[in-house]
Amino acid sequence: MTSDGAGAGGSVEGPEGHPRFDDGMDRLWTPHRMVYIGGQDKPVDDRSSSCPFCRVPALSDEDGLVVARGTWCFVVLNLYPYNPGHLMVCPYRHVSDYTELTPEETGELARLSQQAMRVTRAVSGPDGFNLGMNQGAVAGAGIAAHLHQHVVPRWSGDANFLPIVAHTKAVPELLGDTRARLAAAWGSVGPATTGGPTVPDEVPAPEYVPDENVPDENDVAPVAPTSEES
Repeated sequence: MTSDGAGAGGSVEGPEGHPRFDDGMDRLWTPHRMVYIGGQDKPVDDRSSSCPFCRVPALSDEDGLVVARGTWCFVVLNLYPYNPGHLMVCPYRHVSDYTELTPEETGELARLSQQAMRVTRAVSGPDGFNLGMNQGAVAGAGIAAHLHQHVVPRWSGDANFLPIVAHTKAVPELLGDTRARLAAAWGSVGPATTGGPTVPDEVPAPEYVPDENVPDENDVAPVAPTSEES
């Protein structure tokens, strides 16, 4: 990309092009995001027939950017990522509120979120993650009618709003390539790769050791009844 506007992905404009004042920042124009901002990819209503999360499972993994499919939920790349490798875990069922999930959906959504973190660590080596779901449009949900959990990898220096720190923000890899790398690693990465402590399947009960300071009931001499008790 060049400052004269050439380049397929956009252009970087220097601060000298802004006559009001020099704020010391470059501008990275990303016109492809206007599809999202303009609402072309947003559902027209809350029905499942217009929901992109309901359409994705019917597509191939490549066309739908699906990384993994479970029994109750699936993992898909965000088409408009906050950071490279931004994943979303969604139930197949068209449901909006977290409290409406079944126990099976709740459990698998959690397990797939954990696996998404493991695989992303193995493939991309992020320094941390943002995990969460926005419940309702007022809370920031772009598609509030279909629940989805965000798994956003973070790197030191990305600063969320990268222009504040690095003056530009860019996604360095095609979404299809990112999906392919994550999908290829999905089945080969397990809990042991997280580096956390391992927990045995069955924890043996601790052996009982009597306290020497507490007398055994057999060692206690019987107390003679008083005249009132007899």
